[in-house]
Amino acid sequence: MEKKDLKPAGVFRYFEEICQVPRPSKKEEKIIAYLKAFGEKHQLETKVDEAGNVLIKKPATPGMENRKTIVLQSHIDMVCEKNNDVQHDFLNDPIRTVIDGEWLKAEGTTLGADNGIGVATELAVLTDETLEHGPIECLFTVDEETGLTGAFALQEGFMNGDILLNLDSEDEGELFIGCAGGVDSVAEFTYREVEVPKGYFCCKIAVKGLKGGHSGGDIHLGRGNANKILTRFLSQAAKKHDLYLCEIDGGNLRNAIAREAHATVAVPEADKHTLRADLNIFAAEVQAEYNVVDPDLQLLMESEERRETAIDRETAKHVLQALYAAPHGVMAMSQDIPGLVETSTNLASVKMKPGHIIRIETSQRSSTASAKQDIANMVRTVFEMAGATVSFGDGYPGWKPNPHSEILEVAAQSYLRLFGTEAKVKAIHAGLECGLFLDKYPTLDMISFGPTLQGVHSPDERMLIPTVQKFWDHLLDILKHAPVKA
Repeated sequence: MEKKDLKPAGVFRYFEEICQVPRPSKKEEKIIAYLKAFGEKHQLETKVDEAGNVLIKKPATPGMENRKTIVLQSHIDMVCEKNNDVQHDFLNDPIRTVIDGEWLKAEGTTLGADNGIGVATELAVLTDETLEHGPIECLFTVDEETGLTGAFALQEGFMNGDILLNLDSEDEGELFIGCAGGVDSVAEFTYREVEVPKGYFCCKIAVKGLKGGHSGGDIHLGRGNANKILTRFLSQAAKKHDLYLCEIDGGNLRNAIAREAHATVAVPEADKHTLRADLNIFAAEVQAEYNVVDPDLQLLMESEERRETAIDRETAKHVLQALYAAPHGVMAMSQDIPGLVETSTNLASVKMKPGHIIRIETSQRSSTASAKQDIANMVRTVFEMAGATVSFGDGYPGWKPNPHSEILEVAAQSYLRLFGTEAKVKAIHAGLECGLFLDKYPTLDMISFGPTLQGVHSPDERMLIPTVQKFWDHLLDILKHAPVKA
């Protein structure tokens, strides 16, 4: 199969086109300009708000003017993750897509199908004159991945739809009617630099090969967190050896499970062989623990040039203890919807910042507001006990399911009619912008759906090509059968 043969042709053509436009979160200027030019080129009413959200309107096809206005919505930013051995500048380089059997993926980077495939689908709808539909508004929001700032900033009256179809879900054949709310927690330690004594051996200890994934959609899979694995070993080593922690770094994005982490440490020269033996034993134990969900896990130790300074011993001890004790993973399952994660927390990243700061980012999610606050406070307590200062982000609300939704009924009937099987109606533990839209537009009737994606927020991200055609056919049928205005 070649790219030119991919179906639906319009959707894949636009997807390949936007893969050429850099669009990291908070750096969406180029894709905003692209969308604005697109609307003007096709003589469609187009507007951009102060946050950078874009709205493009398409009038109803003749005879469909009496249908309710449907808003198609996708976010234009993408998670920018790459493998360490890949050279890629997300601010300037295009995403290089490749076909692997029935899957479309990228060369060593995230693909950006989350949510580029939604954007491409909207563009195909806007330009296809053969479709039957009522009034359509296509909403493209900014910065969904790192703060939902586009959805937060959306003003009342910017859009005027009755129904919203969020095109940001990742399991074809599933209709989502609810999502978890979330909040970010940040802990910061301040350290002093101390001298590393003479006669100490410096080495880098690294955790690699983990799958990582989305901290909402993949948290229930029990995959390894590189930050947790690294600090588990360092805590063990610090009890046995006179260890200096010179550097620590792990993970990247708050909504991605950490795939890689490393630390530079110094131990007495006489202990270096023992430390290596300890790591080999630890690696065998942890690889056995994760051999099903993360079979490619590696723990490596490499000699490094001597470091003159390290983090002061007391702070290093507190940092390692807090990271070791900090919860990570699923905290509770839903009592209402079987198989749905209710509450979770992600130990996302550990970074050393200018000014002798060690910054630790975590994120908490829950479909229950009080449980979200509880797990955030639990995380705060761990880090405050260790002497860190802790702050919270604004957070975002969940989306409470409405099982009596009119558009849900239309979508479910459409799926059964098209494919002879019932779509699954579900809620999702990952965050969607829908809860924020309800704050501004409380009467909106919403569902979320999309083609099948796997490995999002990691370089393993891939899209199942045949499901894009099914998603497209389903969307067009929903538009054709949009409810009539009351």
